Amino acid sequence: MYDFIAYDVAEAIATIRLNRPQKKNAYTPEMGEEIVAALTSAMADDEVRVVILTGEGEAFCAGVDLDVLQAQMAGERSGSGPALGEEHLVNAWPLDLAAYSKPVIAAINGTAFGVGITMTLGCDVRYVEVGAKLGLNFTALGMLPGLGSTHHLPRLVGMGKAMELVLSGARLSGEEAVEIGLAQKLCQPGSTYADARALALSMAEKKPEVLAAAREALRHGAQATLADAIDREKTLSARLRGA
Repeated sequence: MYDFIAYDVAEAIATIRLNRPQKKNAYTPEMGEEIVAALTSAMADDEVRVVILTGEGEAFCAGVDLDVLQAQMAGERSGSGPALGEEHLVNAWPLDLAAYSKPVIAAINGTAFGVGITMTLGCDVRYVEVGAKLGLNFTALGMLPGLGSTHHLPRLVGMGKAMELVLSGARLSGEEAVEIGLAQKLCQPGSTYADARALALSMAEKKPEVLAAAREALRHGAQATLADAIDREKTLSARLRGA
């Protein structure tokens, strides 16, 4: 069904694996379209309660496939999908991700550069592997970070750190990512997916409607006034009680 990702469901958890290990899971527009399709499927599947996004092999995602980028810069098309930057994942998916009713965990199991980082910033939780190298290298490529990064990154690490990372095109270790709040847990080599799955299983034990309400309340409260956050908590609690 998929050419650039692998998808499976087990124990109420849907796993989406970026699946180009021979190229360190370098991103293409076709991969982006498949990620969106798989997540849409997971959200519509009553069996699924939590989703994990990870990479096959020793990398999470080394960034955009440079062959695709260079071809597009030369005015050529590479692949059968939309042009780079025109795919749904880049243009609208960050809003879809915020509106999902089910938690999405990113298990960053190795190298993650460029879009390999930005696609995780809207996820609910990020786990990262010891030894992973992370980079927001957009300015080095003459580009700006997308996928809502200018919204997510300052909220995760603070405005000053976000400026430092983006303007310098800095590279981080997994350890540094956890230290600054970009990721929530540092995992031993080879255990990132297992650790993420353990977290997902603990979430999946809860009622789906409670997970959805808690996720909505936290995402709303993070940007609302205290009074508005309290009002939303009351509204969602009443919904859970069937009021």
